[in-house]
Amino acid sequence: MENWLEFTNDTIAALLEDGSDPDAEYTIEHHFYDEDFAKLEKLAVEVFKLGFEVTDAEEVEFEDGGNAWVFDAIREQSLDGAAITADAIKLEALARKFGIEYDGWGTYFEGDEGEFEDDEE
Repeated sequence: MENWLEFTNDTIAALLEDGSDPDAEYTIEHHFYDEDFAKLEKLAVEVFKLGFEVTDAEEVEFEDGGNAWVFDAIREQSLDGAAITADAIKLEALARKFGIEYDGWGTYFEGDEGEFEDDEE
């Protein structure tokens, strides 16, 4: 289990240090993957019921040649570390219940000029 509080605080600090807008609404993306599409789909339904937008699952190929299905659970919110950490802990536990890998969360730089930079785990 990742230390989500530390990861979240470090990520938010890095974004703000780089000049990201502290008052902006951020797209927070939580990442999930598994080789079994059916299992992943069941998890996606449960995550949707929690109020997250859920992306369509996509098949990806890893560097080692393995394949998996992935999807993201998305929520627009402020950089509230406690809320993001609570979501990460809740979603990781739910993923574990389904035997799915929770791969952390990420977001994008929000600057004055609409610049976007990926700052994911």
